[in-house]
Amino acid sequence: MVDKPSKQAYGLSAPSMHSLLNEFPLNQAESREVIDKILQSYKDMPGGLMVILNEIQSQIGYISQPIQEYVALVLNEPVSTITGVVSFYSFFTTKPRGDHTIKFCMGTACYVGGTPQLLQKAHQLLEIEPGETSPDNRITLEVCRCVGSCSQAPVVVVDEQLYGRLRPSKIPPLIRSIMKTYEGPQE
Repeated sequence: MVDKPSKQAYGLSAPSMHSLLNEFPLNQAESREVIDKILQSYKDMPGGLMVILNEIQSQIGYISQPIQEYVALVLNEPVSTITGVVSFYSFFTTKPRGDHTIKFCMGTACYVGGTPQLLQKAHQLLEIEPGETSPDNRITLEVCRCVGSCSQAPVVVVDEQLYGRLRPSKIPPLIRSIMKTYEGPQE
């Protein structure tokens, strides 16, 4: 485990540390080892908070409230500082995502071009709202601000692949193609 800071971190007491370590994913030895290693590697680096949060997101997949509180305690920062960074940057998530993420651009050109209709079609097919993950953990729907491809509006980004000039009729085949990645030899 990472060394405790020499002074109390903004109201978090020892029992709070104990209760944090009982929260998922901190209660998983593997996850906590990963987080501790990241904290140890970057805690003294100027501007290291962004690196720490990026690495945790990359390794764990999300930055839950217990993780934010743990990072705050170890770095001796207010939880509000960590939460402010996580909530400000749209690439951070506080909940686990599905294996694939479908992001619907809501920038002006995409919105006017029909993104709400695309999102509605995905909702009809998957029966989940933006910010939710399908029950099988395959797909997460998200909305995002401008992705910088206004000339191709409306735009959807699946994982890292951009799809432009979409119409609602193109959403079902797009989702089917994502689901095909799960099809394989049946046992």
